[in-house]
Amino acid sequence: MQPSTSSEEWERVKATFQKIWGYADFRPPQGEIVRAILAGKDALIVLPTGGGKSICFQLPALLKTGLTLVVSPLVALMENQVQELRDRNLPAALLHSEVPKLQRRQTLDAIAKQTLRLLYLSPETLLSPPVWERLSQPQVKINALILDEAHCLVQWGDTFRPAYRRLGAVRPALLKGKPEGEKIAIAAFTATADPRAQTIIRNTLQLHNPQPFLLSPYRRNLNLKVQVIWTPRGRRQEMLKFIKNKGKQAGLVYVRSRKDSEELAAWFQTLSYQTAAYHAGLSGEERRKIEGDWLSGKTQFVVCTCAFGMGINKPDVRWIVHFQAPCLLSEYIQEVGRGGRDGKPADALTLMSEPSGFLNPEDKQRNQFFSDRAQQQYQQAREVAKKLPPSGEIAAISRQIRGGDIALSLLHSAGRVIWSDPFHYRQIKSSSAQNLNELSKQQQKAQTQMQDYLITRKCRWQFLLEAFGLVREATGLKCGHCDNCNSR
Repeated sequence: MQPSTSSEEWERVKATFQKIWGYADFRPPQGEIVRAILAGKDALIVLPTGGGKSICFQLPALLKTGLTLVVSPLVALMENQVQELRDRNLPAALLHSEVPKLQRRQTLDAIAKQTLRLLYLSPETLLSPPVWERLSQPQVKINALILDEAHCLVQWGDTFRPAYRRLGAVRPALLKGKPEGEKIAIAAFTATADPRAQTIIRNTLQLHNPQPFLLSPYRRNLNLKVQVIWTPRGRRQEMLKFIKNKGKQAGLVYVRSRKDSEELAAWFQTLSYQTAAYHAGLSGEERRKIEGDWLSGKTQFVVCTCAFGMGINKPDVRWIVHFQAPCLLSEYIQEVGRGGRDGKPADALTLMSEPSGFLNPEDKQRNQFFSDRAQQQYQQAREVAKKLPPSGEIAAISRQIRGGDIALSLLHSAGRVIWSDPFHYRQIKSSSAQNLNELSKQQQKAQTQMQDYLITRKCRWQFLLEAFGLVREATGLKCGHCDNCNSR
């Protein structure tokens, strides 16, 4: 496929699309996104959950010769997408820490032989020496780097998975070893990114004049409700009452910890509900079984952490419960967006302790715990900055200083460190650099925004649209699909 698409070529694109996926034409703006990626342009794509994001990069990858790298945050997400492609006999593979040695070797050989079109891998696997060495070989043609679920770069890149912060150094480093004139496009896909998150994604990935595709997350079939509860027992009882009213309809219960997922799932099982606990501590085999049981209807709902749901396509989810509210609005939008993907009504209930915390302090204590942990990481970054060599190897700093990789990530976020390549850093003095206190305040502000949403009296969809920078769409909105609008 040539960099630009004539009408004749575009008909061939649509014919391939229909042959593989069975659809006669694209949904807006899928076609425009496919055109941009086929043309080798950088792009930033914000499409609501269920908007068909994966097809937008899978189709161009299959139409071109060469390899498209898909950086994905979760093993389950990679496995689901690659299995769907393999079921269609398409040349896709994945690499992560749980892949057996033989399969890993076969995939690395397939990269060298250029028989793959799509390779799914985590940021950490992409930057692992064996994989990086194979991708860096001059004969391995790489067309594009796709960042799937790009909001994870913003949510996790500073203090949880620092490899995300180094992704902007990948393209220039790979191109150094490739034939002259070769290009690698970068496209970032997510369902949620407010203006600040969009800026972080653009700057961190070093996107070149990215073509934006920004769609509203507003879904008129999704009914939002927040309910104040007064006791821990009351929290369980209100959730149970809500689920009982749903009969046998499929749903999801989101919690904030592995412990809560396991305890609640066990409690529901004593009440004869078909459910299971899902979190990142499960083996790949356990996760796949839980997903399969839920998708097939054998399990009515899953009690899960944020590790569940990304990329899993179940259209008939009729309800979502947040047993505890997430920290960030972007997480909330992602999770409620898994309801009603078939366009039919779905209800999303969030439970919160009374705001004062006097009668029921559990939410306040939980939020304080996460806030304190983040502040400890910022303090550690300040200490690391004092003894950091002017330049060096990131892996060496990680070995020598506990949490050194996270400290470097925070310093990069503040503009005080740059990457010479994905494996080396260099300190800089810049007038635009922030201090870590400012960065910490921005993080606290993002968490406060979630609390403001929980207690707002205005239309909840209006609040969300304004928070994500869609002021024009929010103006005058009274959705009729949230508890605040309905109570009027």
